[in-house]
Parts: sequence; C-alpha cells; structure tokens
Amino acid sequence: MNNISTLLEGLTFPEGPRWRSGYLWFSDFYSNEVIQVDSAGKRRTVVAVPEQPSGLGWTRDGQLLVVSMRDQRVLRLEGKLLMEHANLSEVSTYWCNDMVVDQHGGAYVGNFGFNRRAGEQACPTTLARISPDGTSSIAADGLWFPNGMVINPAGDMLVVAETFAHRLTAFDRAPDGSLSNRRTFFEDSQMYPDGICLDVEGAVWVADPHNNEVIRILRGGNIQERISLGDRGAYACTLGGSDGRTLYICTNTGSGPENADNRAGKIEFTRVVVPGSGSP
Repeated sequence: MNNISTLLEGLTFPEGPRWRSGYLWFSDFYSNEVIQVDSAGKRRTVVAVPEQPSGLGWTRDGQLLVVSMRDQRVLRLEGKLLMEHANLSEVSTYWCNDMVVDQHGGAYVGNFGFNRRAGEQACPTTLARISPDGTSSIAADGLWFPNGMVINPAGDMLVVAETFAHRLTAFDRAPDGSLSNRRTFFEDSQMYPDGICLDVEGAVWVADPHNNEVIRILRGGNIQERISLGDRGAYACTLGGSDGRTLYICTNTGSGPENADNRAGKIEFTRVVVPGSGSP
C-alpha cells in the first residue's frame, strides 16, 4: 500500500492541480481562490475568482489562465488583474469546469452539461476549444460530463474523462487543435473518472471520487495500480515535485457547496515510480 501524506488541509474543495516552477497550483472552489503551495506546505493566494475557479493552465508567454465556472469564461492574469481571455457561453451548455492547455497556449474546456443540483436530467454536452488568441469553438460534442483532460508530449492525442459515461475517450489532435478519430481509451461501468494526469509511459492516472481511489491505466486498457484514499473521495490528481514522481491528489468528503463550511478538503500526496509527462 502506498504511503499517503497530507500537504495541505482546511480547504473547501480543491480542484485542477498543476505543477509548475516548483509549486503546486490549484483552485479552491468555494473560497474562490487560486492557490500556490510549495513542497513544505507553505501556501499563498494567487488570485481571487468571484465566479468560482476551476481548471488552470498557462499561455505560451507564461500568463495564468483560469476557468471562471459560473459565468462560463476563461480569464487571464495580467499582473494582478484578471482579464477575459475567452467567453464560452455560446459553446458550453452549463457551468465550465476543467481545462487543459497545450504548449502553444491553445486550450480545451469541459462543462457540466446540465444543472444536476436543480434536478435536471443528465445529457451529453460539448468540449470547447480556445485558440491561443482567445477565439472559442466546439471541438467535440456528445460527451457525458467532459472532465479532466491530458495531451500527450507529441501533442497529437487528447484524452478526456467522461465522468457520467464511465470512460476515458481519446482523440487524434491536429496541429490546428481540431480533434478526430474518437475512440475509447478505457471503460469501466464502476468507474467515475474525474481529474486525470499522464506519465512518461503513456499511462493515465485517474482520480475516482466514487470509489475513493486513484488508478493507473496503461495504454491498451490494463489497470496497473490502485491507490485507496480510504473514506475520502479523490477528485483530481497531478504528477510533480522535483523529479515528477510525486502524485498530488485533491481529496474531500463530498463535492457540493454544502460541504464548504466543513473545510474538509485536502491536498494529499504519495510517491510513484514513473514520472509525469505531457499537459497538464
């Protein structure tokens, strides 16, 4: 069994972890903060996002991009000011969520597709594409809650977690960012994939909050490793640290805003053998 340690606790709902420049960056949903924390657990708030932050990434020249969930925008941090980078209200059917950014600053953003808390029936939705200049379009549709995403180092494949379809879906990716050749990377009716990350062997780590675990899935669909989080849901994960072999996991006891006051969210971590790769 992997040894699980806590890096940071007292969070409302941590999501979208990214390792960059010696720090772990993540969004804390219900405190409306993007937070940066070092390997010793020292944290600072990078910026406040009033309409709730989620997915993170960076432009080619290093400016922070952050999904503003409830107003369906992606914002860009210029100095200390957040500027609109892209408006996704015309290409997303409900609140936006996770995001992956490629090496040129182009991005893909998923959305919930429906208002689950209002009792709306689950339905498929779109995956938005944002070009480096902020132009938005629909990259794919018919996806069931497109959630965490990764792009391989060559940039020619994107994998997206479809939470409500219980699968990881792969696409071929052209130089202009367009997607084709949709196919199943992995499927399991008992899996609820949320955030994901990639390692140098092409395996995908999947955070599964329903089963309180993270699993490592090899290309071809074999599960190579499972790490249990006990009684805590695993909502997102990323590989980082000085050698890329620290698996950071966003965990909590629940996902809804009713859990915010409990501040039960944590950043937990463990060491793995194969280092991270690709985006994020």
